[in-house]
Amino acid sequence: MTAFEMAIQDPQGLAVAARVRPARMELCAALSTGGVTPSAGFIESAVETGVPVHVLIRPREGGFTHSADETALILSDVRYAIRAGAAGVVIGGLVGGSVDTELVRRAREVAGDAEVTFHRAFDQTADLDAALAALIDAGADRVLTSGGRPTAAEALDVYPRLIALAAGRIQVMAGAGVTSANASAIAATGVDAVHASAKRTVVETLAVSLGAAAAAGEASYTTADEAEAAAIRDLLGHAL
Repeated sequence: MTAFEMAIQDPQGLAVAARVRPARMELCAALSTGGVTPSAGFIESAVETGVPVHVLIRPREGGFTHSADETALILSDVRYAIRAGAAGVVIGGLVGGSVDTELVRRAREVAGDAEVTFHRAFDQTADLDAALAALIDAGADRVLTSGGRPTAAEALDVYPRLIALAAGRIQVMAGAGVTSANASAIAATGVDAVHASAKRTVVETLAVSLGAAAAAGEASYTTADEAEAAAIRDLLGHAL
């Protein structure tokens, strides 16, 4: 059975997850940027749903090479998330294009018995096989990956190799562009879990520009779509 991890970025998504009951949720903010660390209040609200919460810990958008101050913030946020009741955290970082194993080890120590997932910084590495071996050695429980391709659906040939290399020592979770139209094919590769946002787009209008990324006029954002989330859940055959 392939687990369904649902990416959640807003209260609407929390309400959907509470009804659909995926295996777990990845909690974040600003999903369109790849996601950043959510607020304390949002983490607390998510924990109250009873769905296992894995909190994305990412201090900013952009690349994954972190300064010492950013690393300290990541570890502090890991500590807070676990104390707030999260079942796991989602972290990642690179050094010279390779996995930042020191960050993973330190996050593993701070997280204690909670799970540690390495996010799609993995897909930015030059050698996925070496990156997977490094994550196993550093103690990560799971890796979220599109197999180094733009979308998970384009990596159907990559996942079996990663799963074989993992040999049960780390979970391989497929993510990026997963929908009800392709979830079954992705799950058929043998991945441990599928990660999807099950989103729909909401269009609004801004009367005045709010900045370079929010010009006046038509504006849109994404939120969870319950029918799509339920369809993915049913295709994967997993619900709490």
